[in-house]
Amino acid sequence: MRDIIRLGQVETVRKRLGEATQRLLGDTIVLSDEEWTAPTRLPGWTRAHVAAHLSANAYALARFVRGHVNDHPVPLYASEADQVEEIERGAERSGMDLQISLDGSAGELSQAFDEVTDWLVPVRLPAGEFPITAVATARLHEVILHHVDLDVGFSPAELDPVLARWMLQWAARLLRDRPGLPAVELTSTSGNVESVGDLGERRRVTGDDAALWAWLVGRGDAATVEGAEGISFPLSS
Repeated sequence: MRDIIRLGQVETVRKRLGEATQRLLGDTIVLSDEEWTAPTRLPGWTRAHVAAHLSANAYALARFVRGHVNDHPVPLYASEADQVEEIERGAERSGMDLQISLDGSAGELSQAFDEVTDWLVPVRLPAGEFPITAVATARLHEVILHHVDLDVGFSPAELDPVLARWMLQWAARLLRDRPGLPAVELTSTSGNVESVGDLGERRRVTGDDAALWAWLVGRGDAATVEGAEGISFPLSS
């Protein structure tokens, strides 16, 4: 986990975030308005809902980052109800408007990152307290996760080894202290070891980083990893 939030990795993570965002935009620009209304892996969410969520998340993170830069911290979202309403309204937009929002919100977040002068400022994210460097990692995970959900030809198997390791580390950190999840020790072929869950006797699940990540966030089949028989994790969103 340390290698994706330490100061020296900020620009590397931002570069990867930019590349992941551009690939997502390249895959969605060809979608018709009808294709934007197709369902996704997330119950009740169309592709338009996923895009609206990604846009809202980028704008929220930009406000969040700027709040800490200006020493006036703000929460990510005013309330869960406001967040849901924003996504529902955003999902009503045309495909072109969704594309413009995806691109514009990503640019807004990048500009907010450019304003950071101290990347060690502590911030509180849903996964806990981190230096502000972790915001870039959190966004990278969000983009890759929901790129898979959009079902536009992108799969976890396409992640290169570095990205796969980062995604597994971040997902494990998000879920590490969440109660009621199956107790597992994830051991990857790259040597990465992560513990998640507190329910039942801890079991060892092995596989490559990409397969373990996909399974852990509910986007992969248990058959792609070893030791996961009878264990499943809910969809992360």
